[in-house]
This record gives sequence, C-alpha cells and structure tokens, in this order.
Amino acid sequence: MEIPQQFHVCETVGWLVNHRVNSALPGYLMVGSKRFSTDLSELSEEALAELGPLLAKAQHALTHTLNAQRVYIGRYGHSPGYPIHFHVIPIYDWVEELFWRDSRYRALQNFAEPGDKDETDGAELTLFVWREFCERAEPPPVKAPSVPRAIKLLRAAMG
Repeated sequence: MEIPQQFHVCETVGWLVNHRVNSALPGYLMVGSKRFSTDLSELSEEALAELGPLLAKAQHALTHTLNAQRVYIGRYGHSPGYPIHFHVIPIYDWVEELFWRDSRYRALQNFAEPGDKDETDGAELTLFVWREFCERAEPPPVKAPSVPRAIKLLRAAMG
C-alpha cells in the first residue's frame, strides 16, 4: 500500500513512520518496514538496529509533543499485502474519558476479574480507538490538534 506523502512523518533506511491514513485520532502512527516481509528475522541488521530507537523516538514525540498520557505499541500484520508494521497508539486523557462515558464499552467489564471493573487496560482502549477513531464514519470530537497539525508537530519532533 502506497502511503500518501501528506501522512509521512519521518523515515530511516529500513522504516517509514506515517500517521495512520484512516485514523481521526491525532498522532496514531504506523511504523512500517520498507522491505516487504512479515517476519522480523528476515530484515537486515541495520533495519533491526533502527527499530528500537525509532519506536522510542515515536513514543517520546507523542508524550512530549502531543501530551499523550500513555503510548501503546503493537505488532500486527496478519492482513495479506502488508509488510511487518507496528501501530503506535497515543492514549490521551480525553480518550480514556470518552471510553468511560460510552456505555457500550461497559460490556467489556463482563470479561474482567472481580475488582478490576474500575480500571481499563490497553486491549480495551485499543479496541475503543480502532472502533471509534478509525472505523466510525463520524468519530468522537477530538480535544487535540487536528491530524494535519499533529503530523506537522511530529515531523518537527522526530526530524
């Protein structure tokens, strides 16, 4: 998949960092291999050496530039046609507030252990972000810079 230039944040020899194209959540980044592979062990040593520092740089930019309260980093990639990639998902305080106000997501508490019902975790918030900010035709209101503004700020922060 060709990522339109307006979503590019930065790149290294082995990786492209871009804002997720279909996300209304400012700062939702994708770190994708430039080499088509679905297996880390098939990447060059140079690309592997770049990965840790690049993920750290993305996390730092999201927390210090966009004030993310937490940053989740996950490797997915079972979809055919995509190289190995990582989702870098900022969780802002206002995102968690929206999660708690949306009664539909209280059904997730049925899967929690007794006593854990007043807390949420990365899986629940990731699901919330995917469904509400990436898949909904009308996402919730954003209390942060717009996606284009966030991309500009992250480009400056990640150089």
